[in-house]
Formats: sequence, structure tokens, C-alpha cells
Amino acid sequence: MGREIELDTDVLVLNNDIPLGHKLALKDIVKGEKIVKYGFQIGKAVKNIKKGDWVHSHNMKTALGGKEEYKYTPVFEGEISSTDKGDIPQFKGYRRNDGQVGIRNEIWLIPTVGCINKPVEKMALLAEEKFSKRIAEGKLDGIHAFPHPYGCSQLGGDLLNTQKILAGLVKHPNAAAVLVVGLGCENNILEDFQEIIGGYDHKRVRFLKLQDVGDDLETGLREIAELVDFAAGFKQEAVPASSLKIGLKCGGSDGFSGITANPLLGRISDKLVGIGGTTILTEVPEMFGAETILMNRARDEDTFKEIVKLVNGFKDYFISNKQPVYENPSPGNKEGGITTLEEKSLGCTQKGGSSIVNGVNFYGEQVIGKGLQLLEGPGNDLVSTTVLTAAGAHLILFTTGRGTPFGAPVPTVKVSTNTGLYEKKNSWIDFNAGSLLTGDSMENLVDELFDYILELASKDIKTKNEENGYKEIAILKTGVTL
Repeated sequence: MGREIELDTDVLVLNNDIPLGHKLALKDIVKGEKIVKYGFQIGKAVKNIKKGDWVHSHNMKTALGGKEEYKYTPVFEGEISSTDKGDIPQFKGYRRNDGQVGIRNEIWLIPTVGCINKPVEKMALLAEEKFSKRIAEGKLDGIHAFPHPYGCSQLGGDLLNTQKILAGLVKHPNAAAVLVVGLGCENNILEDFQEIIGGYDHKRVRFLKLQDVGDDLETGLREIAELVDFAAGFKQEAVPASSLKIGLKCGGSDGFSGITANPLLGRISDKLVGIGGTTILTEVPEMFGAETILMNRARDEDTFKEIVKLVNGFKDYFISNKQPVYENPSPGNKEGGITTLEEKSLGCTQKGGSSIVNGVNFYGEQVIGKGLQLLEGPGNDLVSTTVLTAAGAHLILFTTGRGTPFGAPVPTVKVSTNTGLYEKKNSWIDFNAGSLLTGDSMENLVDELFDYILELASKDIKTKNEENGYKEIAILKTGVTL
């Protein structure tokens, strides 16, 4: 309080002690007037605010309501179809028999139902020990189980959501081979699940029904042994970076998210899209308030209509469950300086850069198209990173201002919005975007992060979630089909 801040043409005197990352008024604001950040309205004043005042939930609120009518008004800030791709950088990846490319050579164990999680997890641990030499030699990157609590007592769209996500994991190219393990009496019975998966390589994907065998661990290890031999046959080779699919995610956001880390990811997205690669933006509820920015960058009117369907589908989901559409941000977001959903969304959507929105994908679908893709998923960190993985993301860039330790089944790059977090939680955070606040240039950080991504894809480095062994999944539980 009383501190003076020099602006370009003025000196601002603070009327309050303002926490790091929070907002202050640059001019007097009258009750009911718009409050603007990032050049867009982020809410409205609920009382008169003086120049130099702290601006937060005590004196402003959201200006958003319920569902809206949308009109397609195209504004193409980044034209991807005419981009001069030049020399496309390469990384060392694994070409799969179906034409896909992987950046890891792992074996994944997928339980069809939650009641067999423990034997499947034990199977993976025993297999890692048994085949540790193959892993040490670099012929295999690991054997991982992905437990979940679902697959039984589910019906209709709820069961289908579980099946689609698990099928996406089975198809993921980072998994050189997969063992799908069922119990034998669950709703997600193996025979039905195989139909959801569709065509598959019988050498790559094996199925085991535990009720049909005597010693389930011994039988599982025999199956895994054959999958290990199959996986060891893949070798790294030079692959163009245009083969990469990168998921874009934020969690534990703070007031710096829309200033440092999210704009950095937007520049990375534009760079990858510009050379013919794919980026995937999800967290639909955190597009509310900024959705028209994405809608107006739709490649055509049909894509625009799909974005409207995506956004209104989630609003209908909230309304049908008698939940307010705009009850966001979280307590941690607010403590970090974010006040309204508009503010959070305007920061969140910056991860998508300025490229045309080239496609829309719904929950559990695999992303096939190139360019910037939107994907149906909630804001929940574990659920949204799982849906990104199931959609085919090779790795996930995850920005955070508060910090979080978890990781998806794929490498999950934690990008801090501030240097304090990077230094405090160095065992969680992989890359520091906070240096933008102390003089580092965006151009320098874009080059650094893009080089980091290529090294990561080539297995020259690992993410902290890989080093810590933090890999997990979560599936959207709902009685409503999204």
C-alpha cells in the first residue's frame, strides 16, 4: 500500500497490498462498468473502483450468463494452408506397422474393469522386474498398468465413454504392444470391447480373461513375454516433426498463466502447425467466455457449427445436472489472481495460438486431422489429459502456476508460469516460462521449448512425470452422453 509504480506516461500509487499475480486498476472504474484484460472484457465492477485499487472477487464479477446464440464471423489470424514449411526438423521415433509414429516403446496393460486393478498392477511390476535387462538395454521403455474404477455397473453412454477411452489407449502408438485384461463377468466384457477397438494387429494386442485361467499372474507374464519380443523389434529412426501430435493443457492456473506460459504454448502450437503438425486443445468449459475467438477462426462454417455443438453440449451437460454454467474458477485459481471464468478462458485459449481451427473431435475420438484441433473434455486435469492421450497426443504440454505432480500415460511437460514455482517444485516442473517476467524474450523461449520437445520425442531426455513414475488415467463418469 502506498507503493508507486511507474507507467509509460504516469505514476500509479497502490491503494492496497496486492498479492503477486493479482490485478490492479489502471483507472477509475464505475460500478457496472466493464473490466478489461488481454483487450477483452473479463467481468464487470460490482462497486466503484479507484485507480490503484486491488481488483478481484470483492469488487468484480463475471458478466457471463447461460447459453448464447453464435454467428460465424471468420477472422483468420494464422493461415496454415499457405505456410511455407521450409526445412522440417526431425526427431527419432518409432514407425508402427499401421503407419503411426510413437515417441516411446512401451508395453501397456489395460484392465477392462476396476475390480482387477490390483492383479494387473502386480502383473506390470513383476514384468518390469523380469524384463529389466531389455529395459536397461533400451529395447523397451517400460511396462505400465493403467488402473481405473469403471467397466462394471455402467450402461449406455456412460459405459461407452469408458470403452472409447480405453480403446484409444489400446491404439496409442507410444505403446508398442498392449495386453488387455478382463475379468469375465463385467459390463465391459472383452468380446464387446474388441468390437469397440475395431481392427487390430494380433501380434501387438493380446487379450486375457482372468476367470478363464488358473494362475493369472503366470499366464499374464507369458503373454507379456511374447509382447516384449514383439516390441523389441522396433527401432528408432528419423521422423519429421510434422508427425507429432501435442496436447495442450493448463491446470492450477494463476494470474501469470495468460501472460507467460499459455502464450508460449500458443507460439509452439503455431510453429508446429506451420510445419504440418497437430496440436490439440481441450478443456471446453474453460473456453466459455472466449469461445467466439475460436469460433471465428474455424476453417469453414461446418467447423464453426461443430465448435458451437462442442460448447453448447457442455453447457447443456451442466444445465441438465442443475449446475451453474459459469461456476469457475477454482479456489486455487482465485488465490493465484484469476477472478472470473472470462479471465481464465481468455488465458486458457491462448494455448491454441492464432492458427485456424482445423477440426473438432468429441470425447473418446482419435484425432486424425492436422493443424489445430479442438477436443471435447472437461477442465479436470486427470480426465482431460487422459482424453488427450486417448485422442493420440504423443506428449502433453501442461502449464501451471500452482504446481501439480501427476502425469498422463504419455510424457507430460509441466511448464511453470512463474520462476518461484519452478525453483520450489523442481521435481515436478520441466520448463520455466516465468523468465518472461524478468527479461527473457518470447522468441528465445519458443526456440528453447521447441528444441526441448524434439529432444524429448527422441528420448534424449525424460519428463519429471516419467522420472518419478507418475502415470495415471481418469475417465469421465456421467449418466449423460456428451
